[in-house]
Amino acid sequence: MPSVAGMRTFFIPFLIILLSEGYFRWVEAQHCVWYGECGESEKVPGKKYNCNFTGSPIPLESEGYELLTELCPGFDYGNRSLCCNVDQLRTLKGSLQLPLQFLSRCPACFFNLMNLFCELSCSPQQSQFMNATKFNGTNVVEVQYYIGKTFTNAMYNACKDVQAPSSNVKALSLLCGKDAKDCNATNWIQYMFSTDNGQAPFPIIPIFSDAPVSGYTPMNNKTYACTEGLEDGSGPCSCQDCTQACGPKPVPPPVPPPWTILGMDAMNVIMWISYMAFLLIFIGTVLGTWCYRKRTIMSEYGPILDSNNPLSLNSDDPDQVNASCCETMGERFENAMRVSFSDWGSFCVRRPYVVILGSLILVTASSAGLAYMRITTDPVELWASANSQARQEKDYFDSHFGPFFRTTQLIITTPLNKPFTYSPYFGGSDVPFNSILDKSVLHQVLDLQLEIESLVATYQGQEVTLKDICLAPLAPYNNNCTILSVLNYFQNSHALLDHWIGDEFYVYADFHSHFLYCVSAPASLNDTTLLHDPCLGTYGGPVFPWLALGGYDGTNYNNATALVITFPLNNYLNDSVRTGKALAWETEFIKFMKNFSNPNLTVAFSAERSIEDEINRESNSDISTIMISYIIMFIYISLALGHINSFRRLLVDSKISLGIAGILIVLSSVSSSLGIFSYAGMPITLIVIEVIPFLVLAVGVDNIFIVVQTYQRDERMPQEELHQQIGRILGEIAPSMFLSSFSETVAFFLGALTNMPAVRTFSLFAGLAVFIDFLLQISCFVSLLGLDARRQEGKRLDICCCLKLPEGQEEKTDGLLFRFFKKVYAPFILKEWVRPIIVAVFVGILSFSIAVVNKVEVGLDQKLSMPDDSYVLDYFKNLSEYLHTGAPVYFVVEDGLNYTSPEGQNAVCGGVGCNNDSLIQQVYAASLINNYTTIANTPSSWLDDYFDWVKPQSTCCRYYNTSGSFCNASVVNPSCVSCRPMTPSGKQRPMGDDFMHFLPMFLSDNPNVKCGKGGHAAYATAVDLYPNNTGVGATYFMTYHTILKESADFIDALKMARILAANISQSMDHNVFAYSVFYVFYEQYLTIVYDTALNLCVSLGAIFVVTTVLLGFELGSAAMVSITIAMILVNMFGVMWLWDISLNAVSLVNLVMSCGISVEFCSHIVRAFSISVKKNKVERAEEALAHMGSSVFSGITLTKFGGILILALSKSQIFQVFYFRMYLAIVLLGATHGLIFLPVLLSYIGPSVNKAKVFAANKRYAGTERERLLNY
Repeated sequence: MPSVAGMRTFFIPFLIILLSEGYFRWVEAQHCVWYGECGESEKVPGKKYNCNFTGSPIPLESEGYELLTELCPGFDYGNRSLCCNVDQLRTLKGSLQLPLQFLSRCPACFFNLMNLFCELSCSPQQSQFMNATKFNGTNVVEVQYYIGKTFTNAMYNACKDVQAPSSNVKALSLLCGKDAKDCNATNWIQYMFSTDNGQAPFPIIPIFSDAPVSGYTPMNNKTYACTEGLEDGSGPCSCQDCTQACGPKPVPPPVPPPWTILGMDAMNVIMWISYMAFLLIFIGTVLGTWCYRKRTIMSEYGPILDSNNPLSLNSDDPDQVNASCCETMGERFENAMRVSFSDWGSFCVRRPYVVILGSLILVTASSAGLAYMRITTDPVELWASANSQARQEKDYFDSHFGPFFRTTQLIITTPLNKPFTYSPYFGGSDVPFNSILDKSVLHQVLDLQLEIESLVATYQGQEVTLKDICLAPLAPYNNNCTILSVLNYFQNSHALLDHWIGDEFYVYADFHSHFLYCVSAPASLNDTTLLHDPCLGTYGGPVFPWLALGGYDGTNYNNATALVITFPLNNYLNDSVRTGKALAWETEFIKFMKNFSNPNLTVAFSAERSIEDEINRESNSDISTIMISYIIMFIYISLALGHINSFRRLLVDSKISLGIAGILIVLSSVSSSLGIFSYAGMPITLIVIEVIPFLVLAVGVDNIFIVVQTYQRDERMPQEELHQQIGRILGEIAPSMFLSSFSETVAFFLGALTNMPAVRTFSLFAGLAVFIDFLLQISCFVSLLGLDARRQEGKRLDICCCLKLPEGQEEKTDGLLFRFFKKVYAPFILKEWVRPIIVAVFVGILSFSIAVVNKVEVGLDQKLSMPDDSYVLDYFKNLSEYLHTGAPVYFVVEDGLNYTSPEGQNAVCGGVGCNNDSLIQQVYAASLINNYTTIANTPSSWLDDYFDWVKPQSTCCRYYNTSGSFCNASVVNPSCVSCRPMTPSGKQRPMGDDFMHFLPMFLSDNPNVKCGKGGHAAYATAVDLYPNNTGVGATYFMTYHTILKESADFIDALKMARILAANISQSMDHNVFAYSVFYVFYEQYLTIVYDTALNLCVSLGAIFVVTTVLLGFELGSAAMVSITIAMILVNMFGVMWLWDISLNAVSLVNLVMSCGISVEFCSHIVRAFSISVKKNKVERAEEALAHMGSSVFSGITLTKFGGILILALSKSQIFQVFYFRMYLAIVLLGATHGLIFLPVLLSYIGPSVNKAKVFAANKRYAGTERERLLNY
């Protein structure tokens, strides 16, 4: 028993000690750490310290009940005994305004955050997890706050994805003191409890642990995940604000693999096999035919001696012919044309002055329309049809929100190579900086920026400054211009750039630390360093680092190698005066920058007007090149037309005056075409002015050579007068001229069916010019030829008609080129062993071209549109090298959506309760796979920001209860009351009239320290309100494209944005479209392959139909022309691939033109072949090539060749690529196909002779001198 009593004696005191310790710790847990507010904070002016108090919690005054319910509903029970009073609750509400505005869009996140601060400020069990460590009299100046790691991590996880819609960034970037990617659970809380954030009046030291520490039990309250709804009925956070609430991350479709066969490009393999198969079949057929002819002792070249052959001129019965119905009809049509043109030609020679005068009157009347000529250089007018989707969307955007602003931009680098390292005073790893961010360089850049700001231009006698035209989103409250520059982090001030805090030994904070803070929180009004300088730009908005810096990697903005300064200027719709002021200032800016020089800075720059200015300058500088090109062609034409029989008759036989007249006729047809369409009010483009003279010269000169050279080779019949001879000649050749000209005219006019303005305008002008040229040639030129022939017969000198050559015996000879073609070239080309080689080579070239036709790139490198010496080229180069973000893209919701209804709101918004397939959610999902969609960021959403702004917990939405007008959050006035009551219905989104009542207030509210959600700066132009604010019309939601460098990137971006907009429209059942400033230029490339194929096929079809009819319904001849032209066009694509010429509107114009010029190379020879009366196809092809080939060669090939070579000297890259290279290819391919391949093709598969035509020719010429000439 004693032992038991001894144990009891020991145990009872020990138990009493344990119980007493537990009792005292329990009593201590009921103590407060503070209560009420005392003195002013020394570290954060305007804030107060809490008063030291270790007593029990005190019941809250009744006036604080509503505030307690709003902030900390968990404490609203019993007698509401707390460790805080009403003043502390008011301070808590004010301090949490920014987190409330940015995080309340995710209820779980904001609930957890309020839990953290309510426990800190008011908890009745404060002393259980808080320890006041420093005091200053009655003031608590430092506390330790023990927080559970579980709570900390859960709160961070619920908040880490929440978006800040107006800034396109995560909310934690604005609330953590650093970029969201560098923010974590602990450093976020440390920042919120630091005095550096400008809100905490004294340091609060968070200690993170789940286990008790030093007798303190960490606060580890219940938390909600962002996927959970709250007990008050709030739903889970949206996918945009909570990754866990999303389904699987969208996966882009796999990139289709290249089409290959055995690892090689499929088209190459297919065409190689096809070519080999063709060669085997073709060579086999040729050899088989040759052996067969040898065996039967026949030769294609053998004479046909059967005198009874109906094709023979020696036929015994000339009245017998076995012609088909089609052949007879063709002969009659041909005869009708021959007779008509013969009569007309005879009239023109007999009445030359009447015809010439009539032509002059018509040309003058037509050309007078040039007085109304309007040349358009507006790129939008050039490349986008007025009824195209992009133009209509642009017009809709401009009319509802105003035109996209004008951009003046500088990209600045430095030749200095002095990288340096910054070592933060308060610890952390060293940060490397590149030379461009050296403070001395920044000062020089700021000097440049300030000089640009002070530029003064003059417009109509008035001074124009940057402030008159710049974008100032907060005007008239803040008239500072928007300047997107890294210097705006320092308020564009040399003093703030030099601002530093430190002592004689150390620098605690300077421009390095401020820069590093601002690039992570560009919308901050107070950095967390000791500087406490704002990052927000002077214009009232943030300067995002990806817009102001270039050449960095990832988000390491300190590694930037370039500074980007952007001055957005206002753009005006239908306001020529204000637009003129902007243009005048831009001119002054360009002039200033061209003269700017600083050895430490390399500046590339551009203004909105730069590209158009440089294109105009390029066009003007190329006038001399074009003129030299035309002069060379004119000189050649004037000299080559004459057929000189002897040196003595040099000035008699020359055709200089006739050549000049022919050229003037060509130019008259161009001016008449321009004039007629100018009467109709159609604007003229530079492409028309530069290309059409070349085209019409090719067609017109060819016809001139054919007319003149046919006359020179012709022998006048006995008793035939001059007018009869020229009439007869015109009857023979005018059908061929009519065939080529009319084919081209119809092809061009059909080409005008395209939607591309540049191509349509060219096609219309070209078609009319070609046809007018033909009409003038068969009238005015024939009259002039008659006059010149009389001069020549009268032995009068060319030009000096009054002088006459003495009489002498002259012998008429054929021209050298004609003799070469007749005696050497044509027989050689058509030799039996040469023809298969020619076919093999040309089919090989065709096979190669088909293989690469799908590899021709689509687009137009904008650098090509600039002259070689343009300052804009440097800007384009730097743009692609340094910039890290693409153009803004707007998703426009067209008028008609009911935003006052929950259905309308849920279809658009991105917050709690919004549809999973809402506009914001779909664009957000697209931004997750931006490598595929090219959508870089989550869109800014005025609707979501409006919902946050109008919440009754926020101080943003208030009005004067006396007048009902809006009261800004920065105003201190007791008559300002919250817009909506703190009731369950008041906390819901505004609907109906409520929605429209407060929306105009939101759109006029400027953001400030107490309310960062004001919509004036970000959304003033994003919402088109009905008159008297009765409803919401069209609105937009803006984001950015990823960086776009090549044409293919821009085309892909447009395509993907339209697909996304179509999906949104379908899910909303309301029309939504995507708009960006470049869409109007790149839309043509979405359909250019189809447009090209359609244009060229329609042109070929037109040529085939016209050729069929005008050749007397000979389908075979029309097929030969069409096949050869098709080969030329396909081979043009081969040349484009080899020479890096992309497919765009300019090259399409050239392809359409090449289709027209190819008719000239082919149709004359095919027609000569069809009317030839020689005995077999080889001889007919030889005759056609000899007679027409020389005229085609001298008329087009030689004429153009000299002129084209001059284009290579042009300063314009677009001339060198699209004119010199393509024109050269057109002429060379046309000449080789028309003068080499086509005669060979005709000799193999040309159509049989039209028996009716031969019979008619025999009958017409039998017994005349013409019969001898035909046999010759």
